[in-house]
Amino acid sequence: MTQSAQQHCPHDRQISCGNCRLSSICLPISMHISDIDKVNDIIQRGRPLQKGDYLYRANEPFQSVYAVRSGTVKSITLSDDGEEQVTGFYLPGEILGMEGIAQDRYTNSAIALETASICEIPFHSLEDLSLRIPSLQRHFFQLMSKEITQEQQLAGLLSKSTAEQRVAALLLSISARNKARQLSATAFRLPMSRTDIGNFLGLTIETVSRVFTRLQKQGIIRVDKKEVQVEDIDALRKLSSALG
Repeated sequence: MTQSAQQHCPHDRQISCGNCRLSSICLPISMHISDIDKVNDIIQRGRPLQKGDYLYRANEPFQSVYAVRSGTVKSITLSDDGEEQVTGFYLPGEILGMEGIAQDRYTNSAIALETASICEIPFHSLEDLSLRIPSLQRHFFQLMSKEITQEQQLAGLLSKSTAEQRVAALLLSISARNKARQLSATAFRLPMSRTDIGNFLGLTIETVSRVFTRLQKQGIIRVDKKEVQVEDIDALRKLSSALG
């Protein structure tokens, strides 16, 4: 494989934090190159997960947090009656597994939605390194705060919003996260199924399909299977923030 091909292969196990295009999302922007090398030294990169593979399971001992390098991962929990509930979707550059810190065990399970490459960050090594690199410690505090805020926003979304608002909010979330990765904010692929979207948003798959159809008829989005083109992002924002 040529050097150029290696740099563009999202599943390349030899890629490092120093040359990863997602490091600005995973790591503090202000980190010195020597500190980035120290982080890289503790990261473990295994074989890519295949669709349906578990990254970790609920109730397993908490040992690491994980950064998605390519692909998409969903987190799930089981209800009291054994029903699966999707609790989040993680895109490249995003960190998951932090819910395990509080009780020293994972409370969710994480499953690959497609072929996904993962960076495993052993938490005991991260703790030690954070004591020596204040910007790294502050960055992970910010990530934990962001996750708490997102959980609160989701709870509010599910309790108060219409189906259109929920779908609009999800599309805007993916749009913003794509923009953070320097990808298109208006043209993107939905890696999750309509079933997973409905499960996550508390809607039936039929309702999700109807909402996509309505948004397309209104000229707000254009959908071709999993490919979404946002035609009027201002209208999508207005719909998301409207009172239910």
